[in-house]
Amino acid sequence: MKHVFSQHCLSLAHHYRHRSPRCRGRYFLAAILTLGFISPGWSDDDDWRRLHEDVQAGKIKPLNEILASLNTRYDGQVIDVDLEDENGVIIYEIELLGPQGQVVEFDVNAATGELIGIEGSNIRGMTRP
Repeated sequence: MKHVFSQHCLSLAHHYRHRSPRCRGRYFLAAILTLGFISPGWSDDDDWRRLHEDVQAGKIKPLNEILASLNTRYDGQVIDVDLEDENGVIIYEIELLGPQGQVVEFDVNAATGELIGIEGSNIRGMTRP
């Protein structure tokens, strides 16, 4: 399931209350939908609470840290972010739009922040010197 965010809506759970109602709603919905894989029986409030708790407990890195790390190495604008469970490993799947119009997906281990995969075309065109 894919969720598209505008750049200013990509915020951490603890910044949730400081965003516009439109952004809060978009992020809240995305958090519920993307975290549904953890426990389908949870209520919406439990999903949001779990995301917040996992970030606060250091189980997963905050999205802004992951994006800042990518930004030091790659030039692009965020066009999509997903949180996926791949065999028990939580992965941020982040799509960036590069300066030449290329779309590249970066897979980042949410717990460690390690870049574990890159897929797309003209990746070198996004690499920062």
